[in-house]
Amino acid sequence: MLENIIKGRSFAFKISLKCAVSILMIVLAVSLPQLAHIIGGTAAGAVYLPMYAPVLLAGCILGWKWGLCIGIISPVISLAFTSAVLGSAMPAVDRLPFMVSELAVFGLIGGIFSEKIFKNEWLAFPAVIFAQLSGRAVYFIGNLIAGGEIGDIAASLETGLTGLYIQVAVVPLLIIILVKALKRVKENV
Repeated sequence: MLENIIKGRSFAFKISLKCAVSILMIVLAVSLPQLAHIIGGTAAGAVYLPMYAPVLLAGCILGWKWGLCIGIISPVISLAFTSAVLGSAMPAVDRLPFMVSELAVFGLIGGIFSEKIFKNEWLAFPAVIFAQLSGRAVYFIGNLIAGGEIGDIAASLETGLTGLYIQVAVVPLLIIILVKALKRVKENV
């Protein structure tokens, strides 16, 4: 989506802008869970899935390559930051591979829709839903392959439904607002 606005700009400008947006999304993906834990306690992360929204935004705004990378990098940076600064790893080390794979799919699928969203911003809703379903499927399959019990995995998925519902309502609206603003910018340039 952002690519549509910066067409014709220099390669250095494009990379600089995309890096700046990526850094913002990673900072949000690392800080929102901390805020959720402060406000709602330790269970808030599993309930509201606050790291997922910035990754979805990143994919839809920047495209699949950037969304995929941000989905991989965000939980790793979060783990490193919380371990070093807070002394308590979030996500837990044993959960990291599952979160990395799930968030990578969130960013990838959201990013696949990026160009289409710029043409029709209402496609942000199916983009977010499809990214969520795909990411959660990868989470489920990964846990199953790792030997997890179906009941435990299903309970974990059920715990995160609140966060997914909030994201499916809020993230597409943010994307729609952003698309409309970017289209105005493009018209004035």
